[in-house]
Amino acid sequence: MATPVQPAELYRHGLRLLLDKDIAAWVDLWDDEGVFEFPFAPDGWPRRLEGKAAVRDYMRDYPDHIDLHDFPDVQIHQTDAPETIVVEMRGVGLLVRSNAPFYMSYIAVVSVTNGRITHYRDYWNPLALTQGGAADFAGKKR
Repeated sequence: MATPVQPAELYRHGLRLLLDKDIAAWVDLWDDEGVFEFPFAPDGWPRRLEGKAAVRDYMRDYPDHIDLHDFPDVQIHQTDAPETIVVEMRGVGLLVRSNAPFYMSYIAVVSVTNGRITHYRDYWNPLALTQGGAADFAGKKR
């Protein structure tokens, strides 16, 4: 399948890749200079990743920490800027280390240029992981 170029299609394709645990293919959706931001990151966690290599490093062990099963209720909103979407969704699955349920609500603001993610601002709550066995996913070990 060819990689979609429209932001909403690319985003949905990326969700399928995450569910398939194909992190390398998900990272390949990124522009070489793409920026990944986490506005609510606590102290010691990354707030900003610059470049595809940094995104790859951050995401490489994701399936070892979070076993995603579904993204129900995905709502994608167009903005006045055609390259930018706002996404509301939930992720569900298991925290690998503790086998505890994983439920996370997300809001993301994503920009796509030439079929690649150039900017992704992820408004998720990393504090929800600290109690359930995945606190090291993006913590000080990164």
